[in-house]
Amino acid sequence: MNTSFLDEALEGYVCNTHKDYQTIGWTERLYLHVPPESISNFQKWPQKPENFRRVLLEYTEKLRVLNEIILKAMAKSLNLDENCFLHQFGGNQRLLSTFNFYPPCPWPDVLDANKPHSDPSGITFILQDDEVEGLQVLKKNQWHTTPLAPDAIVVNVGDQVEIMSNGIFKSPIHRVPTNNKRERISLAFFFCPEPSFGEIKPAEGLIDEKNPRLYKNVIDYLRHFRENIQHGITRPLDALKI
Repeated sequence: MNTSFLDEALEGYVCNTHKDYQTIGWTERLYLHVPPESISNFQKWPQKPENFRRVLLEYTEKLRVLNEIILKAMAKSLNLDENCFLHQFGGNQRLLSTFNFYPPCPWPDVLDANKPHSDPSGITFILQDDEVEGLQVLKKNQWHTTPLAPDAIVVNVGDQVEIMSNGIFKSPIHRVPTNNKRERISLAFFFCPEPSFGEIKPAEGLIDEKNPRLYKNVIDYLRHFRENIQHGITRPLDALKI
């Protein structure tokens, strides 16, 4: 079962804890599309605890505010209009929440819990396990483990913001290796531009004779990502480089 977490049809529980799922990773996940209601399927949301839905909606609403603050700050840091990046998200941006459970794996030298990839989102927020390290980021061909920081939120730049910033803000390649002794839990929240809103493209204010355009414009980057990742391409963003 080769599925993308950004497939609109994918919502609910998915189990990939089998050696045959090497292209997916060693994990169990709960995928939930957060409103707008046209995307969400509340029948697949957990009924217990009873306050789950309310708490998740309240939490993600605060993340929406944080996402807006970060995007505005990033734009202003490049001397752009503060709404420059936010505008490309559209008024109906997507938000996918994933609840990840990584059980102990008997093949830690063979399988990753989450294989190397960059995020197809605009911005990703991650809540890591308080006790077990896992997230690793690739830098200069070496993997670096993200240190534990209880109650902290890890913020990842996604592929689509790398395009908008013309490569100034990088979408890092990262992975989660398996652990043969301890289980691990994490939560991730992916903010994505509305696919039908328009083209994702480098901001015009970042392009001149000394700084040429680095990426092609793209409509519905999530579709582009799905089509490439299913063929084993680690970083579909590279296919859009000029």
